[in-house]
Amino acid sequence: MEITIGTSRLVLVQGDITRADTEAIVNAANASLLGGGGVDGAIHRAGGPKILEACKAIVARQGRCPTGEAVVTPGGDLKAKYVIHTVGPVWSGGNRGERELLAKAYRNSLVVARQKKIRSVAYPSISTGAYRFPIEEAARIALGTVRDSLEENAMAEVRFVLFCASDLRVYENALSERN
Repeated sequence: MEITIGTSRLVLVQGDITRADTEAIVNAANASLLGGGGVDGAIHRAGGPKILEACKAIVARQGRCPTGEAVVTPGGDLKAKYVIHTVGPVWSGGNRGERELLAKAYRNSLVVARQKKIRSVAYPSISTGAYRFPIEEAARIALGTVRDSLEENAMAEVRFVLFCASDLRVYENALSERN
């Protein structure tokens, strides 16, 4: 599924984000930036040691990455030139600012992309795996935040790469609700 927002394309696909051919991919990182499970572990494995070395240098310079913030590293062995690491919130029932923090993670990763003059970005579904954020709500927040951002600042393409068909359907439904 694809829509146009001004001069930007917003695309939803099923696939493996580590194989995305966008200029940058977004990593659903943990605050340590040292890799983990799910998307984070897959990106670190596929990208090789250069990503981990760059993450260690960032942590040495600034400390852990707070929830909602984003940093960028080289893409290592990935097709993507860059990896933008952002930390999504752990779902705790919705009364601890999780929605705002998730929107902030999407917003700040796009800010980092613009600072690096990145024109195409691929996102996973941040916080919906081990962090247990309900995917229907996360999809609405993700798509709404990205769409609002693209209306203000064009980018060639923002792609959501969803790992399984059921997640893709949730995102397609959420995008259809907004159109």
